[in-house]
Amino acid sequence: MAAGKKLMLELPLKVILTEDGASNFISHNKRLLRFRLADNIDEYGISLNKFSPQSIQSMVMLDYISKIEISKPEFVSSRQEVMDLSKIIVFSLLYKQFDRDIYSSIIKCECVRKYNRQNAGHIIDEKTKINEKQLRSILMNKDAVIGETRKKILEPVWQSIRENKDYSIEEKNVYMLMSEKFMNRMSLMNWYVITLFHKSENFDEMIIAIRNLIGSFMEKSKVAEYISVMVMELALNSENANIRKEAKILYPAVDDINELLIDPDARAKIVKELQKKRVLVSVSWKLGGGSTSIGKQGRLQITLYNKDDEFQEVKENIETKMTADTHKKTLIDFYRELPDGQEGTDLGLYYLSYLDDACKKVNVKFESLVNQFSASDLTVINLIFNF
Repeated sequence: MAAGKKLMLELPLKVILTEDGASNFISHNKRLLRFRLADNIDEYGISLNKFSPQSIQSMVMLDYISKIEISKPEFVSSRQEVMDLSKIIVFSLLYKQFDRDIYSSIIKCECVRKYNRQNAGHIIDEKTKINEKQLRSILMNKDAVIGETRKKILEPVWQSIRENKDYSIEEKNVYMLMSEKFMNRMSLMNWYVITLFHKSENFDEMIIAIRNLIGSFMEKSKVAEYISVMVMELALNSENANIRKEAKILYPAVDDINELLIDPDARAKIVKELQKKRVLVSVSWKLGGGSTSIGKQGRLQITLYNKDDEFQEVKENIETKMTADTHKKTLIDFYRELPDGQEGTDLGLYYLSYLDDACKKVNVKFESLVNQFSASDLTVINLIFNF
């Protein structure tokens, strides 16, 4: 539920930057690296091997990251880190979407509409832009108003969490902390509008709108856990498929491949061979459509590529010859068609149905697509979410 408890995570990340992100790093004399990603496209960004969850979250919140990719021969040893990273990304997108929804909700309130009617030359709407420096200066002496408003918004939320008999004490603490975290991520622009109207007679309408959105986004946050489990399940499935294939080459005389998979020494040898041959599983998280793509800011596309050293060349050939060889199906079809005995198939369907139900309940649009390039054995799985 909480997004990452470790102070530092160790994963080999390729972090692809947006224009804003690239400009920021270049202005601080940081040289950008050129990466060849799993989809065979070259992009610029930074490489991280050890990082704090907070640093990733801050960069996402500032619109500095467009994509994060990890490529490894095996994911089982980094299970918790990958799941934590996935949750950090989902929570960051939820915080951003929450802030956008707050703004579009509060500017529709009666007190703002009344103000706009009386101040036709200085209306507050979607196009209103005030720079950060100016907002800081306006809000400098508004700490008391902000504190009082926060309390007014959060106290009933906390009360309902405390009274909820379905939550354990730990869950109550998690949800109370989460409600505060959503409030803490509210932009200066939102606080400017709130403080501007806090003495208006219809101000309660604004308070209720914010409170309702906190409730709605706390519900949405439940999908973060399901998404992280699904990502891990897909990565492990691909990893096991690659290990089985390689085991047959390395140990042709062994009848029971499963025995090799549970033997730590044999597994380590197989994984080393996969690393040497660059047979890697890649997972990428593509964030939103950038601040300029209206309606796509709350989008997350998670893609899993299972490829070996020849896949990219073949994939390019296939794609340049149009998509005749590309067979698209849903993830459910993909799981159902896996060979009998392939590990995790039932679990995969099980997680997928949970994820699908969880998304429907909280109004998160979810779609899964699988492209299989039969000539190259390449499988590309897409999970697409709109928060």
